[in-house]
Amino acid sequence: MVIVRLTGGIGNQMFQYAAARRVSLVNNAPLFLDLGWFQETGSWTPRKYELDAFRIAGESASVGDIKDFKSRRQNAFFRRLPLFLKKRIFHTRQTHIIEKSYNFDPEILNLQGNVYLDGYWQSEKYFSDVDSEIRREFSFQTDPAERNRKILERIASCESVSIHIRRGDYVTLPDANAFHGLCTPAYYRLAVEQISRKVVEPVFFVFSDDIAWARGNLKLGFETCFMDQNGPDRGDEDLRLMIACRHHIIANSSFSWWGAWLCSNPEKIVYAPRKWFNNGLDTPDNIPASWIRI
Repeated sequence: MVIVRLTGGIGNQMFQYAAARRVSLVNNAPLFLDLGWFQETGSWTPRKYELDAFRIAGESASVGDIKDFKSRRQNAFFRRLPLFLKKRIFHTRQTHIIEKSYNFDPEILNLQGNVYLDGYWQSEKYFSDVDSEIRREFSFQTDPAERNRKILERIASCESVSIHIRRGDYVTLPDANAFHGLCTPAYYRLAVEQISRKVVEPVFFVFSDDIAWARGNLKLGFETCFMDQNGPDRGDEDLRLMIACRHHIIANSSFSWWGAWLCSNPEKIVYAPRKWFNNGLDTPDNIPASWIRI
């Protein structure tokens, strides 16, 4: 079996699921989801489980299965051993994997046996060889909300460009701000300037967890629609609209990363910030090669 620990918002959950789903598919193993983080409390932003919006294959992991993996993780000696020694000394194919860094780890692609994945896994390299399956499973369970149908028609009828402005806890929590940082208005102006040279009569659809700030600070000189109809609890509906756009200007956010990646336009143009983290942890692995970093 493959168990994955889900944490964070919908974008993080999607990365975690996709990486684990690839391991389960290539090993023909069932996938289970550890949802315990959503019952924990701490200094982080509270989140809810949101993958039930999609046609995913995983089921909730049992307390017993999770406990069995965690008992090994809590053994300090076992935790420090390399993967091949864990298997040789303990004669086990039951492996608890904690992400080492934000760089792509190719060893994950070779995992076998019972596996517990604990990390963020934010690179398409973890699932690029099963991308068609991941796209199918991240299709929506339900039809769009009535309030969004006219917007979807408008998005489909023009050279639509999504813009995502991520603020929220990147602003309000000092630790999150120090770690992630914010995409500046200058980044968005430059991306809009560049994409407007490539796209005729673009229409910009702005998504944000602080739409009032976006309205007050984003002056683009083009037709701009601010998406404020879904509210903070329906990120899946915002994601649906974002995916439908033809082109994308993303934030340093897993949410808009998925909005761009799941877009089916073969000629899509995607702009991403060159600086993804604020603390020197940037990696080339988290942005697809065809996207433009500025």
